[in-house]
Amino acid sequence: MNSVLFQNLRVILVGIASLFAVHAAFAESQHGIAMYGDPALPPDFVSLPYANPDAPKGGRVVFGNTGGFDSLNPFVQKGTPPWQLRFWGYESLLTRSRDEPFTLYGLLAESVRTAPDRSWVEFTLNPKARFSDGTPVTVDDVIWSYETLGTQGHQRYRGFHEVIESIAQTGPRDLRITFNSDNRELALIAGLRPILKKSQWQGKDFKASTLSDIPVGSGAYVVSDFQAGRYVNLTRNPDYWARDLPIRRGTQNYDELRIEFYGDQTVLFEAFKAGELSVIREFNAEKWQSLFNFPAVQNGDVVKSEFLNKRPSGMTGLVMNTRRPFLADWRVREALLLAFNFEFINDTMTGGAQPRISSYFSNSELAMLPGPATNRVLDLLKPFASDLLPGALEGYALPVSDGTARNRKNLRAAAALLEGAGWSVENGQRLNADGQPFQFTVLLRQGDGGMQSVMDIYARALERLGIVVTVQTADDAQYYARLDSYDFDMTSYRVALSLSPGTEQRLYFGSKGVETPNTRNLMGIGSPAVDALIDSMLSATTRADFTAAVRALDRVLTSGRYVIPIWQYDVGRIAHIKQMKYPDTVPVYGDGLWFMPEVWWYQDQ
Repeated sequence: MNSVLFQNLRVILVGIASLFAVHAAFAESQHGIAMYGDPALPPDFVSLPYANPDAPKGGRVVFGNTGGFDSLNPFVQKGTPPWQLRFWGYESLLTRSRDEPFTLYGLLAESVRTAPDRSWVEFTLNPKARFSDGTPVTVDDVIWSYETLGTQGHQRYRGFHEVIESIAQTGPRDLRITFNSDNRELALIAGLRPILKKSQWQGKDFKASTLSDIPVGSGAYVVSDFQAGRYVNLTRNPDYWARDLPIRRGTQNYDELRIEFYGDQTVLFEAFKAGELSVIREFNAEKWQSLFNFPAVQNGDVVKSEFLNKRPSGMTGLVMNTRRPFLADWRVREALLLAFNFEFINDTMTGGAQPRISSYFSNSELAMLPGPATNRVLDLLKPFASDLLPGALEGYALPVSDGTARNRKNLRAAAALLEGAGWSVENGQRLNADGQPFQFTVLLRQGDGGMQSVMDIYARALERLGIVVTVQTADDAQYYARLDSYDFDMTSYRVALSLSPGTEQRLYFGSKGVETPNTRNLMGIGSPAVDALIDSMLSATTRADFTAAVRALDRVLTSGRYVIPIWQYDVGRIAHIKQMKYPDTVPVYGDGLWFMPEVWWYQDQ
């Protein structure tokens, strides 16, 4: 009798212990959070592995931008702010380590905890967190920022607001965000929203802010001076609240960051040669060799530095707007790809030194593999087999020319595809069945001299097919307004992708962007396969399933023939004054805003 009693009591105690264990699994606060597994850095880490914790503070660095600006609020749709602004002066609850695919560590939040299924996430604010004006960052500021950016902010912030079921304060420094979607990444994305000061905007229309309405942030830098369209000065806050945190040790070292604005890249480069700028990035390997040999380089006052990276290539090139009926036919898009003589253009523009982008995730482990789809990738693609374009299942590779200027073989193949799509030649002009000529416009941003040179060569090839192309340039305001409303046939395109692609893929490629303005889905992809693969990627619970979903997505996007890719930027090339120094260790993501200027410093010889 007693034996049975003790057995039952033991079962009850084990059950209670199990409940406490489950509770502890999601209730325990941590210093960081990873998409899969645990953060690489321990709770007592000293600094980021690619930062110099002993870097000195001081110095002034001058950057150059092309175009202009009419806003200093980077969080609203209205206006054109300097692109650097949202990275240099504002912070979020968590922040990335650029040496890990997707791991976040506490910044404004000192800790984070989440449910095992990531259905909610809870943050505890750092009691030291302060805005640049010295006022504390509160839970009320955080909740206001999420709600305001999600409903009135830039389009990049609105998608996340739709997946929030609730957001509420759970303690003096705690808040919990509960999600209405099965997406493991949401717990991490929640930590990356910029946090702004609520009281600054009381009685003001956030989305209609003027040039003088500069949002108050908690970052190391604040706008100290500006002249509309000409320059912006950012000064390091000597009372910056996070300067001693391990995540910030050895970062944010310059006293002043200044951005000067120029009409085009040529004028900007001459300003750098003249010593008006401290640093410049060069994306063209041939120019890096031929133009960066001026006296300041030769005498050592300017240093040329190169940085390798292991991040995906992303996609750079000319994007075709499939909302236009003539570009909705994949055969026409393939013909335009065949006519683009990359090998000849690359030799002309870069001396053949830069490899071509072969897919959206090329240069990384996430890239689609050559040949037919197999295993898990094949399983993910099979349900959509009838809708996939040629190459998605059996394998797809970009056309390769013979490298000569004429590119005859590929032009013949392009002509055959155009004929099959109903575009025939009469008197040297390509016409459809209604007698309408094949002509279109390429929209370029003013100052984009590199793409203009590419178009000069490409237009001559299209002319041999009977196609008339017109290049149209627009200033920054007009250019981005037309992109937002998808008012173009073809335009220059750049989407940077990471080793941890996630919810932002819906903004880039999701079907909602076909009709919704202001998304990054410039090509107008409306594909059930793409939508489903993004869902599979977001719901994956293992790295293997995640990788398979991304590789399958890469196949569908690349075989969709939406973009004419150009060359990779697998090497970061930075020319800078000799006083600008950087650490010996380069993160896996290579050069970027997370490396220069974040972990660089100023040091006289």
